[in-house]
Amino acid sequence: MLEIFRYKSSDENNWDTFIPMTNNGTLFHLRSFLNYHPENKYNDHSLMIFKKGKLFSVFPAAENFINGQKILFSHPGATVGSFALHENLSIGDAIDLSQQLVEYAKNNKFNILRIVLPPNLYQQRLSNYMEFGFFKTGFQYLKREITSILFLEKSIESTSKKFRPSHMRGVRKAINKGVIVQESKDIESFYYILQKNLKIRHGAQPTHSLDELKSLFKIFPEKIKLFSAYFNKRMIAGVVTFQINKKVLLAFYISHDEDYSELRSVNALFYYIFQWAIELKFNVFDFGIFTINGEPNMGLGRFKENFGASGIFRDTIELKLD
Repeated sequence: MLEIFRYKSSDENNWDTFIPMTNNGTLFHLRSFLNYHPENKYNDHSLMIFKKGKLFSVFPAAENFINGQKILFSHPGATVGSFALHENLSIGDAIDLSQQLVEYAKNNKFNILRIVLPPNLYQQRLSNYMEFGFFKTGFQYLKREITSILFLEKSIESTSKKFRPSHMRGVRKAINKGVIVQESKDIESFYYILQKNLKIRHGAQPTHSLDELKSLFKIFPEKIKLFSAYFNKRMIAGVVTFQINKKVLLAFYISHDEDYSELRSVNALFYYIFQWAIELKFNVFDFGIFTINGEPNMGLGRFKENFGASGIFRDTIELKLD
C-alpha cells in the first residue's frame, strides 16, 4: 500500500539523502537545487510516497494556474522532474504509483497533471516501467523535444574519432590560433556573452538571472562548472555544465562572442570538456535540446551531430482530470 504526503521543509534532509540512492534521481530532484528559487516564485507542492512506512519515492512539483486551470507540474523550476525511484521498481508498483498520483491530484482539486520526464539514459539501470504506468493511467504526450546525446568512450582519442573532420579541424584551428580553454569562475563575463548572444539570436533572456546563476554555483561548486575559452586573455566563449548524476553531464548553457566565431573556440571548448568528463568517468554527455515545442533548429542540431551526437526524447506528458 502506497501513501502520499505533501512535502514539508522539515523533510529536506530525508529527501536529499534519498535521491543519490535512487535509479533515476538527478541534480534537478534535489531540494538543495529546487530551493534556490525565491520563495514566492513557485507554490511548492512536492510529494513524498511511503510504502510500509518507508520512503519509497519523491515527486518534486509545484502548483501552477494557467487559463483558470489548476496544474500540478513536476517541476516548473527544473529541466526534468517525475518520480525518483529505486532500480528494483516493479511493474505493479509503477502502475499503482501513477494511479495514486492521479487520485491525490483529484482529491486536491487539480485540473491537470503535467510531468517532464528525464531522458531514459539518465537512469543507472534502464527501465520504462514508470512510463508504462503513466500511459496505462491515461497520460498523453504534451510535447516531445529532442536532446543531443554523445556517448563518451574511455579516452578522448576514441571519442574524437566520432567527430566530423570539419569539427576536428576546428579544434586544431582554435589551438593553433592561441585559444586557451580552462575552468573559470568569471560568471559575470560569461553571462554578458550569454545575454548578448541570446538577444541577437532569439530576442530572449537567459533562464536564470545572474544572481540566480551565482547562487547555483555557490550551492553546487562541484556539480556546476563553467568552462571558458580565452583569446588574448579575453573570454570569448563558455559552457556551463550540470552534473546530472554520476554518469551524465549536461551542457546547460553554451554561448560564444560572435566577433570571434572564426576562431572555432566552441570546438576547442567541447574537446576540453569531453576530456575532463572522461577523466571523471562520465559516460554520457547531454548537449541539451535543439527543438522548441517540437520545431528543430537544424543548424544547432547539425553542430551537435558533428561531434558524434544523436537525438533522444525529452518528453512532457499530461493528464487532464476534468
